[in-house]
Amino acid sequence: MKHSPLAQAGIPIAPSLDSTLADDGVRPRVAPDKQRLVRISALAVLVAVVISFVARLLVYLINLVTNLVFHGSASLEYHSPADNHLGLWVILMPALGGLLVSLMAIYGSKAIRGHGIPEAMEQILTNQSRIKPSIMYLKPLSAAISIGTGGPFGAEGPIIATGGALGSTLGQLIKITHHERKVLLAAGATAGMSAIFGTPIAAVFLAIELLLFEFSPRSLLPVALACITGAAGHHLLFEQGPAFPMPALLAPSNGALATYSAIGLLVGLASVAITKIVYFIEDLFEELPIHWAWWPALGGLAVGGIGYFAPRTLGVGYENITEVLSGNASLSLLLTLCLLKFASWAISLGSGTSGGTLAPLLTIGGATGALLGVAIKYFFPASDIVLPLAALVGMAAMFAGASRALLTSIVFAVESTGQAQALLPLLGACTAAYLVSFLLMGNTIMTEKIARRGVKTPVDYEPDLLDKVNVGRVLQNGMLAISTDNTIGEVREWTEREAEHTGPHLVVVNPDGAFAGIVSTVALAGWHADENAPISALLQPRSSTLLATDSLRTAVERMARENVDVLPVLGPGSKALVSGVISYRDILTAYKNRLEDDDSTTPNISLKRKSLRVLLRGQAMFQKQKSEIE
Repeated sequence: MKHSPLAQAGIPIAPSLDSTLADDGVRPRVAPDKQRLVRISALAVLVAVVISFVARLLVYLINLVTNLVFHGSASLEYHSPADNHLGLWVILMPALGGLLVSLMAIYGSKAIRGHGIPEAMEQILTNQSRIKPSIMYLKPLSAAISIGTGGPFGAEGPIIATGGALGSTLGQLIKITHHERKVLLAAGATAGMSAIFGTPIAAVFLAIELLLFEFSPRSLLPVALACITGAAGHHLLFEQGPAFPMPALLAPSNGALATYSAIGLLVGLASVAITKIVYFIEDLFEELPIHWAWWPALGGLAVGGIGYFAPRTLGVGYENITEVLSGNASLSLLLTLCLLKFASWAISLGSGTSGGTLAPLLTIGGATGALLGVAIKYFFPASDIVLPLAALVGMAAMFAGASRALLTSIVFAVESTGQAQALLPLLGACTAAYLVSFLLMGNTIMTEKIARRGVKTPVDYEPDLLDKVNVGRVLQNGMLAISTDNTIGEVREWTEREAEHTGPHLVVVNPDGAFAGIVSTVALAGWHADENAPISALLQPRSSTLLATDSLRTAVERMARENVDVLPVLGPGSKALVSGVISYRDILTAYKNRLEDDDSTTPNISLKRKSLRVLLRGQAMFQKQKSEIE
């Protein structure tokens, strides 16, 4: 058996991790193609342009249904359902809307039920971002009926679902990867949010925290461009200025910052309770001995009943948020929005109708923050907090705690109000709410539903360990490579004798050490022709190679693409000389070692040893001084 002059040690054994992947047609992630990135970005902008006009049409449609149902006029201008004169008939309006939504769900698609974002997340995580095209028109239509008949929701959830469906549908019509389709879905969804509220930066963060589950140029750039386009659509098609205008705020003192953070902590506890209550109500509906199609109608009766006694709980109610943020809302209104709006929304959402969560959470959170501010001012008159900022802090903290979209909550509050001075109080309050939510809840209001279906949502956005280690740090000092001078018989005899030291593939080099190719041991065992034929007769088509500077992630991807367990590592220069061989076992070992390093809690500096060294040094100096004196 002749070995290459490079042969010094056995090749590490590695079981094939990708033999089944090739059979299933699974391919690893490839390096980003900048031309494709430009193409996907252009498509994202196109989706954003379309969804901006759809957002305007959705708002018009909600206004039309609202005016027809509560005011008997075919107007597209907004008129609050709270100003209706229907009397007791108002109780039936949300129930009628719920019944119509159920009919659309039965004869159209059940996917219109719910508040949009969890459904989009589920399609991204389980269905390669494929959403039924019918959602593009069924979701906004069902939401307009649900909200227009008094449903206590906002337009942002439906437009996010509609934009996601538009991006997904476009991605299904053209030849793109499922990752690129996910980017288009996220671009459409967040562009819709940006078009409704004029908050492009918050929309980008929403994509990162709730839809993309990654932070990379290939996804961030198209989504950012889409959100900018959506913001331009907002300025063109909607009103100018912030979505929720409020009095100008001054920079808070340190004491006020601490107080606002405490408000965020309390609102975080409330967000946990709200999330649990919403799903408790949903569980109660699940136990009803009637078909699910009747649930939205029953929920609608509760919404109508509450709306009869508290009309401000009906409909979108963006004006409620503005009034709460003004600091002039009456105590009765704050209690109504905090308690009755929550009851109406929780029952309606738990019944499975079509609607959103962002506007209700903002309304309930703002009212809660304002109530806490009123209580603090009452018991601590010297406190220098202001009610508008307490309401804004509560609004953002409620969304941060319920959704755990921390950055989205902070930036949305700043963008939607134009109050940059609120940034520090928002950071403290939202972080406190996030902490409470993280400690007390396993899932969020966005993920609980899909978690019950067995779908795990990523929560960490940290660098891949394999991306942080290069091949050169893993290579062993010695390696074994088969020379092209060897015959098939010699190699077969050696592999049978050294079976425990050989893997499914062997690296073959020329006598001068240049890489020749890779031989499969399966092909070697199945060879029935001339055993004196050179091993080069079994060489696979030229395989990929690695450089010592390549990352372990690159090595894994190339092994998966080639369906091999080992790859040669070339040394510097242009002669393609093999300087080593890396296998899956090497990579797994390196991965395991990095995990152990990351989990290690061993201190690097010992105060005890340092104190001992100082003591010994002091004793030595004392002895030296003593000897000099003597």
